Amino acid sequence: MEIRVLFFGLLKDVCGRAEDLFQAPAGIDAGFVFDHYATAYPKLAEMAHSIVIARNQEFTTRGAQLADGDEIALLPPVSGGSADGPVHEIEDPAGHYFALTRKPIDPRALEARILQDLDGAIVTFHGVVRNNTRGRATLRLDYECYEGMAIRKMAEIGRAIAGEFAISRIAMVHRLGTMEIGEASVMVIATAPHRRPAFDAALEGINRLKRLVPVWKKEYFADGEVWVEGEWDSNAPRAGNA
Repeated sequence: MEIRVLFFGLLKDVCGRAEDLFQAPAGIDAGFVFDHYATAYPKLAEMAHSIVIARNQEFTTRGAQLADGDEIALLPPVSGGSADGPVHEIEDPAGHYFALTRKPIDPRALEARILQDLDGAIVTFHGVVRNNTRGRATLRLDYECYEGMAIRKMAEIGRAIAGEFAISRIAMVHRLGTMEIGEASVMVIATAPHRRPAFDAALEGINRLKRLVPVWKKEYFADGEVWVEGEWDSNAPRAGNA
């Protein structure tokens, strides 16, 4: 059977490709696919306990049985083309909004999109590109993601937060592509009748997004470049786990 295998972030460099078609025997599991590539690229084996596997855009375990035509993505730790509008967007029936875009994020438009007359508070978090990392001057950043899975995960996180905090609506937007110093790479906005839940929801939103949404960044310096290695949520299944 044929399995489409995708590589993201640092793993593209390790394997020298963004994707591959794996001709596999019937009855294999996700761990078989990972082990195949870990044998060919020993660096994957070294990173096994920090790599997460996704099957058809959902987190999965090594033991998940595969079928012909499945898509397997090997995802390194999250680090937290062009188009006229969002690359992907979800407009929730409850008024929540989630999007991936390659255009600059407009905070005023997002705030106006979700604010209602019943709201007495709106909290907007901007994640912006800074000019250094541990004292090393940063020139710019590039962001990429597993787009189909990322937008679904953002919506899942946002809806969960809306059910846990006394907010009216939430919006999450992540930018992709190249960003210069001072530009916003991500934005989380929460509206609520009162300020405390809006603050709490916005903070929890960016924290979960950074741990669970498959987005990676490459940082460029005057003397080189590097994929930034972050950390998955502790509950995300690892490729090295049996």
